[in-house]
This record gives sequence, C-alpha cells and structure tokens, in this order.
Amino acid sequence: MTVNVLFAATENRWAEYEAPLRDAISAAGINAHITTDIAPDQVDYIVYAPNSKLQDFAPYTRAKAVLNLWAGVEAIVGNPTLHLPLCRMVDPALTQGMVEWVTGHILRLHLGMDAHIGAVPGTWTPQAPPLAFDTRISVLGLGTLGTACALALSALGFDVAGWSRSQKQIEGITCLSGAEGLDAALARADYCVLLLPKTPKTENTINARTLALMPKGARILNPGRGPLIDDAALRAALDAGHIDHATLDVFRVEPLPPDDPYWVHPQVTVTPHIASETRAAYSAKTVAENIRRGEAGDPFLHLVDRDAGY
Repeated sequence: MTVNVLFAATENRWAEYEAPLRDAISAAGINAHITTDIAPDQVDYIVYAPNSKLQDFAPYTRAKAVLNLWAGVEAIVGNPTLHLPLCRMVDPALTQGMVEWVTGHILRLHLGMDAHIGAVPGTWTPQAPPLAFDTRISVLGLGTLGTACALALSALGFDVAGWSRSQKQIEGITCLSGAEGLDAALARADYCVLLLPKTPKTENTINARTLALMPKGARILNPGRGPLIDDAALRAALDAGHIDHATLDVFRVEPLPPDDPYWVHPQVTVTPHIASETRAAYSAKTVAENIRRGEAGDPFLHLVDRDAGY
C-alpha cells in the first residue's frame, strides 16, 4: 500500500526537504508518494508549514494528521477548519541549537566578554568574573527546549530554577509553577530565559510588574516568542538601569524593522531569529516516525493540546 504525503510549505522548503523526507520515510519502512500536489481526498498525511498557501483543511477528509515543520504552532492551532491531529516539530537538532544559543549568550554576559573584545588596546583591568555557582538563572517554560537548556546550564554549575504552567519534576532543577511560582522565579533571576509558547495567557509575561520583581542588574534572554515581552516596559526598565541587558532573538514583527529602537539600544543584543533552526536532515526523521506510528496505529509523537494551545 502506498501512503500519500502532501508537502505543504514554501517552494524553497520543498527543495530542501524533498530528498531527506524520501530517505527518512523509506528508512522507516513506508512506501510513500511524496509531492506538493495531491488531490485533497487522496492525502494521508500533510507535512506542513503555517506560511503555506494551504489554510483550508476541510477537503482533506482522508488525512490522518498534520505534521508541523515548526516548533511553534500558534499560527495554525486556532484554524477553525483543522480537525485533524496536529503534531509540533521536536527534533535533536532543534533542541541542540537552542541549548547552544542560550548557553553561549549567557556565558558571554556572565564572563563579561564584551568588555575584553571591545577594550581599548593597552587597557589592563584584571577583574575576575563571578562564578556560576553564585549565579541564579530562571528558565520560563519547561517543555523540550526549556528542560534541555535548564539541564545544560545546571551542568555548567549555575543555580537553575524553571517555571511552567503545570508542576514539573526535573532532577537538579528547582521547578516552580502557578502565579506565585512565576513571581518567585523572577525574583531570583539574575538571568531570565524565555522559552514559553505564544498563547493568550503568555503574552506580555514580561511586563512592568514582573520586571520590577527581578533583581537590579538582571539580564533577559528571549529566544522563545516576541509577544512574551511588553517591549515598552522592557525598554523603560533598561533605561532606568533596573535591567542590565536583554538579548533578543524573536520579535513581534520580523524581520525587525530598521527603525526599531532595539537595534541601537546600548543594552540590547539583537539576533535574527537564529536561536534554533529546523534542519531537514533531522526533522525529516521526526516526520517519518510519526507517519510510521500513524500507519501502525501507535500514538503520535508531540501531539498538540488544542486547549492549551501548544
């Protein structure tokens, strides 16, 4: 039996994914027809990016699942025509990329690297950086990416706490939850890493009230979602000296407009949404495994909770 797989993403993505998908699905023991053009009533699985032209899922009456190529699902989860199981993307490369970005930028700030890189030649200021043992980090969001980052930072010796909507148990990590837990996580955060999904409940998690809870001189890293931050409140906290630095990879509008104040703010580092990238060679294996599971009648991996929004 041949399984019909529709690839519904931008044209450049098809060029990137065609060979890896064919190889991964074949390696999973599935005989599949994979293309960008199949009659809707003949499609078994939809490999999907939310910026695809496909927005109406109603004609796909035979399909068993939509397999998202992005880690985030906020652009599709509320689609009223989508009544199929929806799986978000989780793969080792996506996780590893996020761990490397988060640990790299925290170590840059922690070690004061900028002062040495930009120092006037001949300047000799032998001031030792703090130790990780004495530095507290709070990771907001303990999904796959947040948990991996929290564990990596803990392994480096940092005092790490994590916050999530529901209580988690992670060895070596102080796990907090609920409204009081969020306040406690922020109150202890010399560094705050934002890895929450974008939902109506998480928008503006970082705002004037929550910024005021953080220790003076705290640093914020946002590789999660732009709307997690009230931008005006963050700029005010930076200007007032309460927040020392913000390293931002995601924004409400992307690409970040050339006239956005973040570009020129002396206490802000902008990176162009590169913290964690989906790489076809790895994500194709996640897609293939979910197709194998669907054909075998096994539960899908990384199934989205529609009520929670992620």
